[in-house]
Amino acid sequence: MTGSAHDRSAHDRKRRLVGIALMSGAVACFACLDAMAKYLGGHMDSLQVVAMRYVSAFFLALVFSNPLTRPGLLRTARPGLQVVRGLLLLSTTTLNFLSFRFLQLDEALAIMFSTPFLVAIMAGPMLGEWVGWRRWVAIGVGFLGVLVVIRPGLGGIHWAALLSVASAFFYASYAIATRMVMRHDSSETTLFYANLVGMAVMLPVLPLVWTAPSSSFDWILLLAVGAFGSIGHFLLIMAHDRAPASVLSPFMYTQLLWATIFGYLVFANIPGPWTLVGAFIVISSGLYLLYREQKTRGAVAPIEPG
Repeated sequence: MTGSAHDRSAHDRKRRLVGIALMSGAVACFACLDAMAKYLGGHMDSLQVVAMRYVSAFFLALVFSNPLTRPGLLRTARPGLQVVRGLLLLSTTTLNFLSFRFLQLDEALAIMFSTPFLVAIMAGPMLGEWVGWRRWVAIGVGFLGVLVVIRPGLGGIHWAALLSVASAFFYASYAIATRMVMRHDSSETTLFYANLVGMAVMLPVLPLVWTAPSSSFDWILLLAVGAFGSIGHFLLIMAHDRAPASVLSPFMYTQLLWATIFGYLVFANIPGPWTLVGAFIVISSGLYLLYREQKTRGAVAPIEPG
């Protein structure tokens, strides 16, 4: 190996390690966001928390990325798709925050990790990315893992698990829309429209559900939910700029570890054995799907919700 080739290889390895660190930081931010949303939703309307997540995120992002500093930021080849994508993400966030009122963080997240299976199913008719028999088997095993977590009809998890299931469907549709829109628009433009659509929808709702926070700590958290969402997505974009999606994707599952830690420290929740078994099945199946995606056409990492 020549010196220049060795230098390039070392540089690529360093960039990948930085990308992995950024990805790990992003999912930690999303786990913090979920924990704050669950805490706030325990004593105020969940729609208020959703609204503040988008309002604060929009104005925070506006400071660093706006049409004045980036003249082409608002230029999009698919404005209708950008709006639909923003509404899908808003639906996912709303259903997630509602489910947090009743479910443990690890339970809700284990169900949300079914999204790669739903994306694989939907990608065929919508993107022409058809699934082979190996991935169909992985999808079936993954849904079995979700059923282990939910245990329908067996006196298992709360009915609010259906909110997480619905959220996963919206998130899968959002991921498909993201793949479609990223063929035409930049990541910065797409992130800006996601915050803009969420803020535009939720800002008129905010006065209808507003309850004055009872403490300065609640005020800080209401502002922080948007900040952690924006920072998480920003780290995600930076990670994808430094490492391939196939390298980054497995690290999204570290969010379950963070959710378990926050669930225990903040809410004294201990994961049940069924949740752990189901999460293991879901994550294993998801990792296999990512592996098959990489083998066939190169993995496309999902964008985190929240």
